[in-house]
Amino acid sequence: MRQEDQKIRRGWGWKPSDLLIFLFLLLCVACKRSEQADGGPATLRIAMVPKGTTHEFWKSVHAGAVKASRELGVEVVWKGPLREDDLSDQIDIVQSFVAQGVAGIALAPLSDKGLVGTVKAATDSRVPVVVFDSDLAGGNYVSFVATDNVAAGKVAGEALAKAVGKGNVVLLRYQEGSASTANREKGFLDAIGAHPELKVVSSSQYGGATTETAEKASENLLASLGAAGGGVQGVFAPNESTTFGMLRALRQAGLAGKVHFVGFDASDKLVDAVRAGDIDGLVVQRPFEMGYLAIKTLVGSIRGQAVEKRIDTGSMLVTKTNVDTPDAQALVKPDLKTWLGE
Repeated sequence: MRQEDQKIRRGWGWKPSDLLIFLFLLLCVACKRSEQADGGPATLRIAMVPKGTTHEFWKSVHAGAVKASRELGVEVVWKGPLREDDLSDQIDIVQSFVAQGVAGIALAPLSDKGLVGTVKAATDSRVPVVVFDSDLAGGNYVSFVATDNVAAGKVAGEALAKAVGKGNVVLLRYQEGSASTANREKGFLDAIGAHPELKVVSSSQYGGATTETAEKASENLLASLGAAGGGVQGVFAPNESTTFGMLRALRQAGLAGKVHFVGFDASDKLVDAVRAGDIDGLVVQRPFEMGYLAIKTLVGSIRGQAVEKRIDTGSMLVTKTNVDTPDAQALVKPDLKTWLGE
């Protein structure tokens, strides 16, 4: 018998142990395919990319996402830029997840235009994207899960108008390219515009992505407008970092509680400032619900379910009179320990 024929009869020259390993690998592949067919937890890996990772708002979003992941039996990988002005890092993170072949991405874009090409590349690679918190131009995504920011901005404007009555008001903007805060700022200005007894004396200054930059911008703004001499009666800041920066500046100038102040989002220090009367009100979003619904919507779409194109997660005006009610406490003091262990 020829040598080649002998190898065939002996299993192509393989040892019995080699054949067992080969059969084991085939079994693993078969199990993996079975998991994929069933939509099992090991096969569905979802990426969630926030604008940043340090603010309390994003921690609440993360907690909601974890709750959804446990209910749905999927894996959620949380990764975002450290700073909320690092657009290039956020783009790199999204591109990396696409290259890894994740099942889908939930994204809070730092720029309404800067992420358009990156998201299109993801969808072209059959990686569906749900946008949350802040909108993205082009609409090249499965769904948008967020606060109705124009409406929330109007709530802030009406609250400040009621507190001030008559006089000069200031808008400290966040940063260019952020659709969510731009819409809040628009809603605020629309509401103030309906009150002829109020005058917007500044609406072009930006606080930037950190508390430190916002505090510096606030100090300069208050000084230039003569706030200490009565030149400003009310101010509005449209996110957590600008609100805290403005609060610091007002306290440093001895104007906290004297100049009416409405902010946006919540942290322990901001809520304490509401109780102290240094902040008249905070428009608080529902970040836990936002994270939860973003993941549920994305997974539902991947699994072939019909989903809404636009989901409004709502907001609430928290003031000194309602800050300690159960509804307000559920928003300003979310249960992070259960979901994040902190």
